[in-house]
Amino acid sequence: MSFLLAILSGVLTALCFPKFSFFFLAWVCLIPLLLSLLKKSPGQAFRIGFVGGFVYYAVLLYWIPYVPAHYGGLSPALSALIYFVLVVFMALSWGGFAYVFGRIGVSYPRGALVAAPLIWVSWEYIFAYLFTGFPWGLLGYSQVKNLPLLQTASVTGVYGLSFALVLLQGLFVLSIAARKRPPFFFGLSVVLFLHAAGLMSLRAPVSGGEPFAVAVIQGNVSSDIYWDRISGEEIEMLFDRHLDLSRRAAGDGAGLIIWPEFTVPLCFSCPEPLYVYLKEALFDFVRTTGRTLLLGTNETTVEKDETLYLNTALCLHPDLSMTQYHKMHLVPFGEYTPYKGVFSFIEKVTHAIGDVTPGRSQVLHSYEGKRFGSPICYEIIFPGLVRKFTKKGAQFLVTITNDGWYGESASPQQHFLIAVFRAVENRRFLLRAATTGISGIVDPYGRVLARSSLMTETYLGGRIRPIEKLSFYAQRGDILAYLSLTLGGVFFILALIKSANERKKTHPHGQAD
Repeated sequence: MSFLLAILSGVLTALCFPKFSFFFLAWVCLIPLLLSLLKKSPGQAFRIGFVGGFVYYAVLLYWIPYVPAHYGGLSPALSALIYFVLVVFMALSWGGFAYVFGRIGVSYPRGALVAAPLIWVSWEYIFAYLFTGFPWGLLGYSQVKNLPLLQTASVTGVYGLSFALVLLQGLFVLSIAARKRPPFFFGLSVVLFLHAAGLMSLRAPVSGGEPFAVAVIQGNVSSDIYWDRISGEEIEMLFDRHLDLSRRAAGDGAGLIIWPEFTVPLCFSCPEPLYVYLKEALFDFVRTTGRTLLLGTNETTVEKDETLYLNTALCLHPDLSMTQYHKMHLVPFGEYTPYKGVFSFIEKVTHAIGDVTPGRSQVLHSYEGKRFGSPICYEIIFPGLVRKFTKKGAQFLVTITNDGWYGESASPQQHFLIAVFRAVENRRFLLRAATTGISGIVDPYGRVLARSSLMTETYLGGRIRPIEKLSFYAQRGDILAYLSLTLGGVFFILALIKSANERKKTHPHGQAD
């Protein structure tokens, strides 16, 4: 029965996210899991939690196997194995939560339910960094449509929403177990307070500098294209498509125009004739229109006689000056092979893994004196990394991406909602240009001002404001996560000490039964 309850929690939690987006289920999805963990040993709790987590991530990440099979040339069996290993790894976060919950519950049965939000946030934060990190599908992300609660992210980051969700459910189960109402009503009052505070925030007008016109370009270029296998004429045709959309956006008044990540093969540092031709065409565009472009390019540099390849967001100004930000947090097994001593064999069976060099620092671009940061694709899922752009002085944020690898699956939708959180956390307007969608313009409160459909050729125009003021989260970072790790650790240590003392009383001479 306990495993069935854990499976139910896994399914309900997955249903909170796209493509289903039943976000209201996030307020009850963990109740079956918490009930199943009561009066369980740590080992039993771990197994129950792991099963629930496995089901959750298996459903949430169903789109993973398609990429290595379709683009990497891997067999379906090997692609399925990679998917299975990833799901097992991610399920350990639920297993870890359940284990610590069970360990505390042995000594403090009711204390485990009180500590549940601390434990949950601790494991979310750990998995945001463990083995390069993969903070995808954090429970708080389910509330992207709950605008009042979403405002909590400007103080606590996404972890604050996860905390609130688990707090209410943990105290609800405590009220059932103790047959007392106050714990649940306390949790409910906290949640109502957060919603009320969020409503107050939403009533405030968006402050900042003078608004200016922007546009994001969505050229809808298929990821099935291999740039080394198509002709220069075909590349020029795709390039002209983006240039035509940019001219239309400029005609509508956009002064800053954003192209997606590597939507056409651009390289300003490459000497090949095609790259030079495309670069000169872009030079001509910005000179004649007076517009500024942010482009996704692949640049090269030479260090110690070795050519390095850099995934780049390049900002080109009308005076032909430019700035470049090189992607720092690369996609493991996509742009590089992590822990090559262990995983070198994967490079031998697929051509999908790149050899990209990570950038070394956040570089800000500017548009008419307004500074902005440009985290690239995968980087947007890391709140701590994006926050550093704002802390460095970014007055708005731009993210360029290529989600075309995942077609019309839930992946682009899940990726987009994560980007919305970064706008709220940093209290910045955010522009998102995606090759095949979803592109969008988001205000500092998480309201989507413009949004494109998947697999469409279009551009989105809008007006945004530069903002100087830092949110609490941008200033202080993941204080809630640190606090959760600390207090959760205190609960855990106290439980261990109490268990040890009880064993000594039972076996004063260290003899087992």
